Amino acid sequence: MNLTDRVVVITGGAGGIGSALARRFAAEGAAAVVLADLDAEATAAVAQTVGPVARAVAVDAADEGQVRDLVADTERRYGRIDLFCANAGVATGVGIEAPDADWDRAWRVNVLAHVYAARAVLPGMLARGGGHLMHTCSAAGVLTAVGDAPYTATKHAAVGLAEWLAITYRDQGLRVSALCPQGVDTPMLADGLATGHLAARVIAASGPVLTPDQVADAVVAGLAEERFLILPHPEVAGYAVRRAEDPDGWQAGLRKLVRRLRATPPPP
Repeated sequence: MNLTDRVVVITGGAGGIGSALARRFAAEGAAAVVLADLDAEATAAVAQTVGPVARAVAVDAADEGQVRDLVADTERRYGRIDLFCANAGVATGVGIEAPDADWDRAWRVNVLAHVYAARAVLPGMLARGGGHLMHTCSAAGVLTAVGDAPYTATKHAAVGLAEWLAITYRDQGLRVSALCPQGVDTPMLADGLATGHLAARVIAASGPVLTPDQVADAVVAGLAEERFLILPHPEVAGYAVRRAEDPDGWQAGLRKLVRRLRATPPPP
């Protein structure tokens, strides 16, 4: 996808990867960039930095009615949506002992929000013969977020959903991408490191931590090539191959890393 003159919607647009995508898409010549997030004030501030093509909307991506209204309003204003980035996400930093409420929130934000986005934009995209969905799924969706069971399970589900959409609708003109970065310098990772969460420490120890702008660069390249898996950390592809070829060895390596991290207290 060439982003020039495209109409784009980004959920989770108040910061991190979402705001970096907005800035980069505007620089690429997008006709409109609609930023949607629960945090109305922060989203409006991001839209101001992006420029006149940006519009901020307060939206809960895990509420189907609000997502449906977001899509309908954007199509009324701009005539179409060319690219919908389902980018909102939440982590828990805990294992299966996470309360049911945390499991439910992870499911709703990390999976159902993608379902709601697809339901809302598919009719218009298919009627026009094309469009692009990009789901932010995380490297956890093809590997594992050690230390965060709800995040791992829901991100795997998100990749599976994206693949299902790609297979089902590609011949009708729909393109689908799953964005799967590893460590990114966002508040989510910073908060996890500050509290010593194992999941965040494993991420930080597993490879370079990219800036959101570097992720946005990878996204633009991936969209241009219409890639399904967009991997800002290229090493994730190698990890996935090793995991598939030798799952027992892969798990043994992660257990070794976890033992080392647990023996080393996190910095104060």
